[in-house]
Amino acid sequence: MAKSINPFQPIIDQIPAPFNSRYFIVLALFFIWLIFFDKHGLLTQYKLQSTLSELEDKETYYRGKIKAVKQDRYDLFTNDKSIEKFAREHYYMKKSDEDVFVITNE
Repeated sequence: MAKSINPFQPIIDQIPAPFNSRYFIVLALFFIWLIFFDKHGLLTQYKLQSTLSELEDKETYYRGKIKAVKQDRYDLFTNDKSIEKFAREHYYMKKSDEDVFVITNE
């Protein structure tokens, strides 16, 4: 019988025996599939981790803002002078014996 000539045989002979096993090839393809093509792949995990860290940064920022607003609210409603100042600045309220002039920049 004539042997079939495989043009890739010299290349296949240069591969070490453990890497030439069909089990190794199947496992290698499986891990490549898991890392790159699976929905829980390496790239997806990286994107999710970066989104998570971004959201945690935003959470820290907004918690600080909430704390500052709570402190401002506490300062505003515990002092009568600060209530009067707030009313004058935001609602243009005035006492009965004074005039208020509003100057706007155009």
